[in-house]
Amino acid sequence: MAFVDQAQVELKAGKGGDGIVSFRHEKFVAMGGPFGGDGGHGGSIILKVDEGLRTLMDFRYNRHFKAQSGGKGGTKGMTGASAEDRVIKVPQGTIITDVDTGEVLGDLVHEGQTLLVARGGRGGRGNIHFATPANPAPELSENGEPGQVRNIKLELRVLADVGLVGFPSAGKSTLLSVVSNAKPKIAAYHFTTIDPNIGMVRLKDDRDFVMADLPGLIEGASEGVGLGFQFLRHVERTRVILHLVDMSGIEGQDPYTQYRKILTELEQYDPTILERPQIVVGTKMDMPDSEENYQEFVKQVKEDSGLKVEPEIMAISAITHDGVDKLLRATADMLDKAPVPAAYKVEEETEGEAKLYKYEEKKVNLSVDWDAELDCWMISGPEVEKLAAMTNLQREATVMRFARQMRHMGVDDKLREAGAKDGDDVRINNTNFVFEYSD
Repeated sequence: MAFVDQAQVELKAGKGGDGIVSFRHEKFVAMGGPFGGDGGHGGSIILKVDEGLRTLMDFRYNRHFKAQSGGKGGTKGMTGASAEDRVIKVPQGTIITDVDTGEVLGDLVHEGQTLLVARGGRGGRGNIHFATPANPAPELSENGEPGQVRNIKLELRVLADVGLVGFPSAGKSTLLSVVSNAKPKIAAYHFTTIDPNIGMVRLKDDRDFVMADLPGLIEGASEGVGLGFQFLRHVERTRVILHLVDMSGIEGQDPYTQYRKILTELEQYDPTILERPQIVVGTKMDMPDSEENYQEFVKQVKEDSGLKVEPEIMAISAITHDGVDKLLRATADMLDKAPVPAAYKVEEETEGEAKLYKYEEKKVNLSVDWDAELDCWMISGPEVEKLAAMTNLQREATVMRFARQMRHMGVDDKLREAGAKDGDDVRINNTNFVFEYSD
């Protein structure tokens, strides 16, 4: 199965049910009055973390999700049935972003954590709500509110306690296969790992942690070179970094040069990554020239004045298992003291905080433009479009009410300023509602 760590989907919450016009017709009840009930609420769309999922594969081919609409209101003031919310499961570590606004809606990292991403529309009011002394028998009702429509981007950042980083063929996959039951692809060529691999590591003292083998980074990864740019985001989730450096020299590159190049890429992507606890691991110590290269490497790192923190350095051979147990114990000890990255934290509301409520004049977002193709004036804006969608055009009373509401919003003034003349057709954007302008 291919690893999928990004997906874009369209969500459409359910429309609210329509309110109805009805009157009380019962024997011995004079002047029964309006008795039309409200519509039910439309279903919302909720994302929920399922720890059984590891990728966003479910969203690769299914990119449209829709919730059910609410039921219509009933007679005798009965409210229509509300639709059930639609729950969509996502893996741990999923970040949700609104594509249109760029706003980060949530970061789901805990099992069972939920996020409401598209809110269902409220039910329209029945005529029971519109009775007044001046109009005791109103033939007014509302259609249900449209459900929220959203385009969102899902981005998976692998949740792991320990992340393995380093150049291709540094021995990351081999180490993961030795210390866990993970079965990453291992071969004698670069980029054998093109998807993150995750394994559970358990020590003899019953401590355990999750280790992720992240695809090999190369110079320029932070600018999109190679595979590293796609998976650098996963490093952000790790609490401890094991930076693996090949000490054999068989690739023809100096170990210290490779080490500094990876540090540069991490720093360019996110400087805070280098503040994480880190162990530099010299690998392939079973090779002939490894010991000599390792001693020189340690000397160069200790003499490097450009490092913010002098890292702990250890040497292993995943093939002979030399130094592996010592490395795992040191990693577990470091994890015990490592802080939780900001990405894991969920902000909690603080109780008792004072809130200031004040009057602010509501501004209506409204635009009027001439549409030459349709030969009419086009009115657009979220408020007026929502109002049009909730207007029952089958009844004259509700149409007249809609006209008064538009006048209050300033539609008449906008049309007059734009140069509309008597008899011009006017259309509400995203609806079939057309009327004739009269000054």
